[in-house]
Amino acid sequence: MPRNKNPEETVKKILEVSLQLFLEKGYDQTTVLDIVNNLGGLTRGAFYHHFKSKEDVLEAIFSEDYFNSHPIKRAQDAKVESGLERLKLALKYGMGANFEHSEVGDTTRLALQLMQKPRFLAEQLKGNREVAALLVPMMEEGMADGSIKPGNAKILTELMLLLLNFWLIPDIFPCDMEETLVKAEMIEKICKELLGFELFDEEIEALFMKAAEMFGWPSYE
Repeated sequence: MPRNKNPEETVKKILEVSLQLFLEKGYDQTTVLDIVNNLGGLTRGAFYHHFKSKEDVLEAIFSEDYFNSHPIKRAQDAKVESGLERLKLALKYGMGANFEHSEVGDTTRLALQLMQKPRFLAEQLKGNREVAALLVPMMEEGMADGSIKPGNAKILTELMLLLLNFWLIPDIFPCDMEETLVKAEMIEKICKELLGFELFDEEIEALFMKAAEMFGWPSYE
């Protein structure tokens, strides 16, 4: 088979096919051969030219560059009146990407499926540390302009992300929707006490409820 003259399109095809197979068959049940067989004529050699394994594919799927939604960069570039507004924009853009970009929503579904796997959970924690580092300047901006209570911006940002991205996830801490809402109320109280603002304004609350409906919260008896 002749060399593909458009490697970016090949990579995109591999990622799209792999994502759908991971969702339909499950990550563990999907093989490299399954991926190749669904690439419309591309060979196994073409796959290995770009990726060493399906683990590499998974890592690429979750990279922000692939989806090009860049919620934090959008918030960084936004014209806002306070650091608090910028911080909330980053959260809104991040949540909203699930609905604006179908592939982002699919990736979130895959992440929820994989959340109990130690290796994947470790990667998610690493990703959250990287996100926290990008959000800290927004927290500091808010503390400087008075929209957020003074404090340790790094620690408070990390705490907020851990609560939002891990404590609220039923696959990590089993809970039904009713218990999740109780948790959200507690997070709101923590933010009010430590940061001096209400995290769940009407827009963020609406996005949160939309996400809960979209991805489904299990019912634990």
